[in-house]
Amino acid sequence: MDLGMIGLGRMGANMALRLIRGGHRVVAYSPDTVHAAGFRAAAPGGKLAASLGELHDVLPRPRIGWVMVPSGDATEQVIRELSAALEPGDLIVDGGNSNYHDTMRRAAEVTAKGLEFVDVGTSGGVWGLDGGYSLTVGGTAAAVAMLRPILETLAPDPGRGWGHVGTHGAGHFVKMVHNGIEYGMMQALAEGFEILSGKGEFGLDLRRIAEIWQDGSVIRCWLLDLVARSLREDPALTGIRGWVADSGEGRWTIQEAIDQDVPAPIITLALMMRFASRQDESFAAKLLAALRHQFGGHEVQPADHTPQ
Repeated sequence: MDLGMIGLGRMGANMALRLIRGGHRVVAYSPDTVHAAGFRAAAPGGKLAASLGELHDVLPRPRIGWVMVPSGDATEQVIRELSAALEPGDLIVDGGNSNYHDTMRRAAEVTAKGLEFVDVGTSGGVWGLDGGYSLTVGGTAAAVAMLRPILETLAPDPGRGWGHVGTHGAGHFVKMVHNGIEYGMMQALAEGFEILSGKGEFGLDLRRIAEIWQDGSVIRCWLLDLVARSLREDPALTGIRGWVADSGEGRWTIQEAIDQDVPAPIITLALMMRFASRQDESFAAKLLAALRHQFGGHEVQPADHTPQ
């Protein structure tokens, strides 16, 4: 099949390359010249478009434009421009991490112009190029059928790792919850290995423990595989600062839990711990120390104190 890939960051470029390897014809576009040059070097079988409008001229009908740019304003602008450049019957795919509310609105706007719209929750990270991507797909049955050969190539196997999960917005909704679950799993692994690392008298080899747990244990999973890999590369993690970002999906999952009156303490606390990781000095912790001093005369440490 022919496909236009808009966005050539870590995910978009690798997905385009996987499609080319699978026999599809990809025309890619990125306003980032560094990303475009990297794609040209890595994918000699791919073509680069000079603009979104050029995709209209070089892709056969029905045209497919797959959007892989950051969520929010960037996705909004690209979908608006792409929907203006394409014609009724063409298909726009949002494969990024968009908020499903935005996806439902965009789908209504795009389909009102006679275009098809599909949202794809895409998971697999930098490993997807070789191992394939997990894809949760939202849209009409007809639009998903049009996209099926692409989805089968991007997935780990044509018959597994992807699926049509519901109407417009459903693909991104399922991916949102997936990422919320991921937050909780990552936090549990991080806390467990910190407890292990604190038991100095045992001289535990954390990398070895992770490798043992990879086979047969109840907690074996891909994230544990990545723990083992990380500890092989840097056993004490001395080269990494403990600063953890969040890209939005955890927040959206928690908001959905609130809207549905669903208790989600693990995911919520995992997000809060990411916030805590970004604080060099916590005002709340300072106030706690001051309160203990006020009511109980407990010792406080001066601001210039260096813990031993």
